[in-house]
Order: sequence, then C-alpha cells, then structure tokens
Amino acid sequence: MIPEVWGSNPASITELLISLKTGLPNHFFASVSWAQLVKPLGDDTRGLGFESRQHYRVIDLIKNRLTKPFANELVAQCANSSTIGVNHISQILETHDRERAPNSVQVAASHGVLSRLLPSHSSSFEFQIISKEQCGGKSCFIISNHPSFGINGAPEIRIGGSSGVELSAGLHWYLKNWCGAHISWDKTGGAQLFSVPKPGFLPLVQASGVLIQRPVPWNYYQNAVASSYTFAWWDWERWEKEIDWMAVQGINLPLAFTGQEAIWQKVFQIFNISSSELNDFFGGPAFLAWSRMGNLHGWGGPLPQSWFDQQLSLQKKILGRMYELGMTPVLPAFSGNVPAALKSIYPSAKIARLGNWFTVRGDTRWCCTYLLDAMDPLFVEIGKAFVEMEITEYGRSSHIYNCDTFDENTPPVDDPEYISSLGAAIYRAMQSGDVDAVWLMQGWLFSYDPFWRPEQMKALLHSVPVGKLVVLDLFAEVKPLWITSEQFYGVPYIWKVAIDIANLKWSLSFVSDWLMVPFFRCMLHNFAGNIEMYGVLDAIASGPVEARTSENSTMVGVGMSMEGIEQNPVVYDLMSEMAFQHDKLDVKLWLDVYPMRRYGSSDASIRDAWSILYHTVYNCTDGAYNKNRDVIVAFPDVDPFSISLEDAYMSGKHQLMSEAVIRRVPLRDSTEAYDRPHIWYSTSDVIHALGLFLASGDDLAESNTYRYDLIDLTRQALAKYANQVFMKIIENYRMNDVHGVTFYSKHFLDLVTDMDTLLACHEGFLLGPWLESSKQHAQTQEQKIQVWSYSPVSNESPNTCHLQQCILPLERCLWDSPLW
Repeated sequence: MIPEVWGSNPASITELLISLKTGLPNHFFASVSWAQLVKPLGDDTRGLGFESRQHYRVIDLIKNRLTKPFANELVAQCANSSTIGVNHISQILETHDRERAPNSVQVAASHGVLSRLLPSHSSSFEFQIISKEQCGGKSCFIISNHPSFGINGAPEIRIGGSSGVELSAGLHWYLKNWCGAHISWDKTGGAQLFSVPKPGFLPLVQASGVLIQRPVPWNYYQNAVASSYTFAWWDWERWEKEIDWMAVQGINLPLAFTGQEAIWQKVFQIFNISSSELNDFFGGPAFLAWSRMGNLHGWGGPLPQSWFDQQLSLQKKILGRMYELGMTPVLPAFSGNVPAALKSIYPSAKIARLGNWFTVRGDTRWCCTYLLDAMDPLFVEIGKAFVEMEITEYGRSSHIYNCDTFDENTPPVDDPEYISSLGAAIYRAMQSGDVDAVWLMQGWLFSYDPFWRPEQMKALLHSVPVGKLVVLDLFAEVKPLWITSEQFYGVPYIWKVAIDIANLKWSLSFVSDWLMVPFFRCMLHNFAGNIEMYGVLDAIASGPVEARTSENSTMVGVGMSMEGIEQNPVVYDLMSEMAFQHDKLDVKLWLDVYPMRRYGSSDASIRDAWSILYHTVYNCTDGAYNKNRDVIVAFPDVDPFSISLEDAYMSGKHQLMSEAVIRRVPLRDSTEAYDRPHIWYSTSDVIHALGLFLASGDDLAESNTYRYDLIDLTRQALAKYANQVFMKIIENYRMNDVHGVTFYSKHFLDLVTDMDTLLACHEGFLLGPWLESSKQHAQTQEQKIQVWSYSPVSNESPNTCHLQQCILPLERCLWDSPLW
C-alpha cells in the first residue's frame, strides 16, 4: 500500500526521507510502480517538486530498494527534473503557451516542413498537437505507429507534439533514429534521405510509442553578428530553408533581427530625424551587425529605400513562419545607439561619443558612434517607441527582446549604483513598450572586458526583477565565464564548466543557494564565419547535462550562438540533439553510426577515419579561440625577422610536423606581430584519416555529404601543411638562402592554386553564390558599384576566405610579391 505521505503532502521532503529511511518494507519497493509512486503528486511528478540538494538524496535512497525496472524509471524521471531557473521563467512560458498559433496552423506548418524536406512521404506521417499534460508537464513529442499502418496510402507514423517545432523535431528524430537519415545545411552537403524506405515500408516504432521530452524549455539559435557573416543577402527562399532546418533541429528561440533598420527609420522620424540624416547612421548590408551594436557607422552605406522596404517585408514573412511553427522569435530592443543628428535635436540629452572600434585608420567618417545614456529620460522614450513600433508593424511580439548595450562598448562610469540604474533603465525602456517584456542578454561582455569586476557585474545582473532577465553564457564550451570572475562573485545564476585537459572532465559548481537569474548554456564554436574543422565533441555531449543536473541549477535552455553557420555539420548535429538528451552521450558510440547516417553507407575505413577526427580536430581542449589563423588565408604583412624560428623544424619538404614538434608550436610568442596558426592535434593522424576517407571513395563518391567532408578534410590538411612551408620560407630568408626562398615560395604559391582547384569541386566552398546573391539586391548601377566596393566575405576578410575564387585571385596576388 502506498504510504499516506504521498497523498497528504507531496512537497514535504522531510516526511518522504523519513519514510524512505524507516517504515517502508522491502515488499513495498518490490511491488510499487512509478505511476503509483508519483500519481498523487499531480503536476510536480517529473521533478517531485523538491529542493535540489535533497532531491538527489531521495534518488540515492530509492534507487537501491526499488526493483530494477522501476528504479531505473524513477532515477531517469528525477534526472529530468526542471531547474530552479525554469520556475523563474514560468510566467513567460505560460504566456507563450497561451499566445501560440492555433493547433491547425501549427500542424499545417509542420506538414509544410515535411513536404519541402521529403515530398515523396508527405502522406506517410500524421501530425497532431498534444497538451503538455500528455507530455508530463513539459514540451515533448511522441512518435507512434498510426492505427492505419499497413493500409495502402494511409499514414504510417503518427507524431504528436506540444508545438509545431516539436512535431518537426519528432519527424527528424524518427528519420534519424529509425531510417538512418541526416539533415544538414545545403552548403555542407544537405540532407541524406536516400536511406529512408519508400512510402508503405517505413519501419515501425515500439508498440507503446516513443516519448521524448525537452529537459529544459528553450533551444536558442543565432548570434547577433551572424546577420552579417551569413544572412546578409538571403532572400525568402533561403530563409524558408533555414527556418525548416531550425524546426527539425528543435530550435524554438531564434533571434529575428532582419529588417530592424526599417523600424528604426520610422522611430527616428518620430524624434524629428529625417531619412537623409540616417544615411550616415546605418552601415551597408554586409556590415549592419556592427552598425546595430554601435561599433561603426556609415561603412558600406548608404542604404537605399528599397532595402528598407524589402527587408521589412522579408522580416514579416520570417516572423510569420516562426509563429506558425510555434517558435518564440527574439526581437531587438533599444541599446542606446543613436544617430549623430539626435545630439543637435536634443542638445541637453546625455549623449556620449564612443571611441574607435577597429575601424579603418580610426576615420571618424565610420568610427566613434554615439550612445545615449540610459539614465536620460529620452532613453526610455526611444526604447518604448521602438518596441511599440515593432509590435505595430509585426502585429504581435513574443515578449523576449535582445539588448546588449555594453557588448564591446564599456560603460563610462564603474560605480555599481550607476550600473544598476543603467540596467534598470534599459529594462524599463522595454517594459514601457511591452509589459510582459523579458530581457535576453549575451554574457559576452563578461568574457572579454576587464571592466566587469565583481561589483559591476552583480550590479547589472541584479538590476532587473527575477525572471525578467535571461543570460546567454555565450562561449561555454571553451571559456566558461566563472574562470575570469571567480564564480561570478556569488551572483546566483552561474555555473562553471572547467575543462580538465588531461582527463576531459567537466567540473561544475554553483556559487549560492539564492540563485536568481536564468541562463542558457551556449556553444559559440565559430568566430567570424571562419571555415575550419574544429570542435569539442566531448564537451558538447556532457556539458549541458552536467549543468542542468547540478545543484541549484538555473539553466533554462541550450543554444548555438556561432557567428557564422554552414560549417562543421557534425558539431551542430550533436549540439542540436542535446536539446532533447537527458543524459550524457557516449560520443564514440554516437560517431560509430554517424557515417551511416551522413553518407547513407558506411565501412570500416570511414568509421576509423571518424574515430581519428574525434580524437584530433574535434578534440580541441587547449581553450584557445579558434579563428583560423592559417598562413594561407592571412595578409602577408609581417616582418620576417619578427617571427621566432625556435623549434621550427620540418623533417622534409613534403612532410608535416611530427606530434612532438606540434606540441612546441614554433610561432609561440604571443607578443609577436605574427598571429600564430592554431594547431591542437597531430596533423599526421589527420593525414591518416584523409587516407581512410579516400579509401572509401569508390563506395561513397555519389554522396554529396561525403564529397563535402572529403574536400573539407583535404583543405584542412593543405592549410596546416602551408604553415610549415611558410616557416621554411622564413627560415631560408633569415639564412639569406635565395634558392631556398625561391623553392619554398613557389611551393607555397602552388599550394594556393591547388587549394583553389580543390574548393571548386563543391558548391559549398564557392564564393560566387555570395557575390551573386548580393548583386541581386542592387537595383541601380550605383548600387551595383556599391556592392562590389563593400562586399567582402566578412569584415575580417581575407582571414575567413577558405573559399574558391577567393583563395586564388586574392591570396596569390597578395603573396606573389618579393617578400611582401
């Protein structure tokens, strides 16, 4: 018989512990089922509703006394419990559930995703929106066999989900785990769906169905600068594909920044600033990210009115589709960045001119933007007007707004009271326009700016009511914020993730029993859209679980915050899956089946190759920023005598460094003008993996995903080899060996040509599509000239330029000169 404690006071952890330690006979644990155990607890069943520290004592006491099946189920359910942070954001979650699109709209949107992804199977699946109660109180999807399975032309698989995103994610989960399919960006090989059986022959799932819950509510996507590094020239066709990709990956909290310049144009007109006075405020299309952040102004501009109108129309389509799928798009808010004209119109306003931010020669035509002090009453007026204009133009809001006033902009005063007032004013500007507003803030400022000392950080984080501020731990897979802030000085929302390089273990600790601020564990992974094979798979497969299950966790989501997309598909496949994983993944086992899914076929050679890549390029544990500093994509603007040659030994002109030499890293002095290439693995091992890839070519050559990976791996090997050839040039130059310099210089330039030829073999590495998409937006000859003048691959070009048509004409031109 179930003890009375279960029905009388389920929240009483003390009574429960006493009962567990004493009066419950062994036969009770042998006969009780999970359903009996938790039914009286009502909506709190998944987490028992207990304080986390005691929570795991319950697990420890129960798991050894229940019979094994029920014990496993109980432990799993307890491990899936909500975090403290989820309780803090419960109000906004309820609002989102209440305001979500009608069920029929979400089902239709999910069918649209299916029809575009797998049109041959558009009748093979039935979608149905289900309640969170059916999901155990969380967001979930349920995959089951359709009652009409086996009838010709009838649906075979039924997918139920708590939103359109869950329906699409459930479809992906089924295709991935029952049909061996793989879905990636088109540029990285696209979807591998050849393994999906024909309609009428889809595999059955278990008779009871498959329930997959989200361990935390949100799956965040995008970075503020991705709008320039990747999305700058996208049209609706490309955005529709991206939203489909988001949906099947389970992303439900994406940034939605497109078209905001049109909103600003309308808002600033209210404050008597004309369109012509804004020409110097907005950057060009490829540089809007840094214009929005107040890092620069005018560069690449001005924007034609056609751009404002087209982008606003595009944003409405983007938001419409996101809402149809049940997503929660994050809109921008006012950060204080204002046009110069505002200073003359409001001369008494507290407007400061910022310093130079990496702008060309510090030219004031482009640098040194203006920031309105959040303490000025005008700040709240503009912030309110902006949010209200967004709601007016878009017809609705999801109530979550991104604002990063201090992202690479340091406050003028470090007084904690002032900073607290700033934070409160920034939030007040949002809330004035939307009473339900929640501030989503990137934690990047705490990572890089020494201004944010203990008191300053606490002042900002505590300036907003509990549950109204959510922080993105932006670079958690490499640089957890606790390292530079001594565990955030008692701020109650922070966890730490420390990578032990020797054992690759994650260590998590929490700094207070009074945690207040919900946070996301995010993977930044990519800087500036750089193309290089790189990742930390073990960290991805364990970090989110460690963070969520740690004591007093305030984690409310996972996220991908890369600066550029369409690279390293294995990293994003794994990270997306972690949004639905309650336990750590064994990466080795996961990778054993990855080649079969990605290529549609597999053999021992390709599996061995991926095992090597897992332990080399995808095992970066040195904590370094990976920004692809290989010589072959760098400007040749360094004095040869400034480069250290110590340990720069290469055993032969056609050989790569040995592992021992790699550990020494020849270009090691951080004070050198030369930006050292990042090498964290044995290049000889990667060459071996490349050989194994090639050995599988006869069987896999028809696979577009295989061709992409083969070219990417070859590019990686050539780039690292070019670093060593470059060092031989420097070595011979320092020895005044003209013949040596000539020989190795020619060899280096031949590598440039070889890489250009290689990259031309796959559309994912072509520069042409970027240029063509930019030209399609130009409506006059003047705009076409503007596109060609200001259309680099990124604002760090050519460092990002591992693209065909970029390597040969640009790099060879730069390097093919007498020692630069």
